[in-house]
Amino acid sequence: MTDRRKSEAGPRLLSGGNPQIPKGEGNGPVQDYVAAMPGWKREVGQRLDELVERTVPHVHKAVKWNQPFYGVKDDGWFLSFRCYTEYVQLQFFRGTSLDPMPPKASKHDEVRYLDVHEGDDLDEDQLRSWIEQASALPGEKM
Repeated sequence: MTDRRKSEAGPRLLSGGNPQIPKGEGNGPVQDYVAAMPGWKREVGQRLDELVERTVPHVHKAVKWNQPFYGVKDDGWFLSFRCYTEYVQLQFFRGTSLDPMPPKASKHDEVRYLDVHEGDDLDEDQLRSWIEQASALPGEKM
């Protein structure tokens, strides 16, 4: 009965409001993650997921480490995102190879971030360009 009550309440939110979703391959776990994103972040997650699908029709999806990953089957991952308290952060694994580079540096040499805050206008043309570029690069094996 404890498990049932937990599932009825929905996924647990970790620090910053990041949904705790069991790892899994495919669209289902990613949609579970997006559905569990709190408040305004859910719409950002839906828009990002739809944009990736439109831009990379053969995209491979998974949830790992409580965040959605996007990649090319057998070629690794090119993008992930997760919720933080004040923003949703996109992580481009080969971000330093993108033109222009996403704005936020990382402690990892090639990774670059884009933080999306409530009320931000998503520049879908720029995001589409980064997604196209990133999906054409060798992916990160994880």
